[in-house]
Amino acid sequence: MKQFEYTVTNPVGIHARPAGLLVQTVKALDSAVTIGKTGGPSASAARLIALMGLDIRQRDTVLVTVEGSSEEADAAFLERFFQENL
Repeated sequence: MKQFEYTVTNPVGIHARPAGLLVQTVKALDSAVTIGKTGGPSASAARLIALMGLDIRQRDTVLVTVEGSSEEADAAFLERFFQENL
């Protein structure tokens, strides 16, 4: 299991379009990915409604957990994705 924290910089947070892009990205990976506000509930990053239900806004810090056979590579890829898109 690999984890990393990220502070969201996107002005709309992880809502609608950014959430959809994240879901598409996660579904293409071999690992299971969960996301949640640090210290709060988490949800599968592959489920759009669950992801949007977390109400992640700009300046919120999230904890991303990646589990699977290619978790090292997938976690590194997702860290770059978050920096470029969220």
